[in-house]
Amino acid sequence: PGVSLSQKPKWVSTAAAGLTLTRGNSETLLATISGSTDVKWDQNEWSFGADGTYGETKQPGSGEATKNAEQIHGVSQYNRMFSDRVFGFVRAEGLHDGLADIRYRTTINLGAGYYFIKNKTADLSAELGPGYLAEELGDARTSYATFRFGEKFHCKLSDRSRLWQTVELLPQVDDFNNYIVNAEIGIEADLSQNKRFSLRSFLQDTYNNVPAVGRERNDAKLVTAIACKF
Repeated sequence: PGVSLSQKPKWVSTAAAGLTLTRGNSETLLATISGSTDVKWDQNEWSFGADGTYGETKQPGSGEATKNAEQIHGVSQYNRMFSDRVFGFVRAEGLHDGLADIRYRTTINLGAGYYFIKNKTADLSAELGPGYLAEELGDARTSYATFRFGEKFHCKLSDRSRLWQTVELLPQVDDFNNYIVNAEIGIEADLSQNKRFSLRSFLQDTYNNVPAVGRERNDAKLVTAIACKF
């Protein structure tokens, strides 16, 4: 879509990184990095995000480390506002998770959304629409049509702290026993008066009812990171 001359696009970008190390009876490493950028102009909203996680564990005296996390994820979504609360969206997402044996998973969705709450301190929206998913789990490649049910909530707790929560359900259209649930809840607090640096902590959970062979259905991750806004 073209940019209207009536309103100049305003980009808001954030980068975050977290690191956990242990030494002693076990040696562990868990590193996370993420970045996001959002832009709004006229009736348009566009967001991009990417994140990665890597972790390993090694027993003292052992020369070999075992991976306990290996994930790369990216997402982009475009919203077109038809009114103050109603919008249409197009969303594309990609994932690689070595521990879950997801060689790749890509999804494309489109549909409509509605803001039940939309003000300066909070917003609550829901999204619904069809989509398409293609993935390689282990050595098996599959693709199928899906529906996407999404919900997002953001709340300003104070002038320097925020809370957010998201959840989405992706069932296979012709087999509702095959579905994926992604959820996240987090809190963030500013560390500086100019609000450029912040501390964030969030819990991510993914439930895949039909995982790769030999893998668990549920994966959860608790992350604490320092973020920088620019």
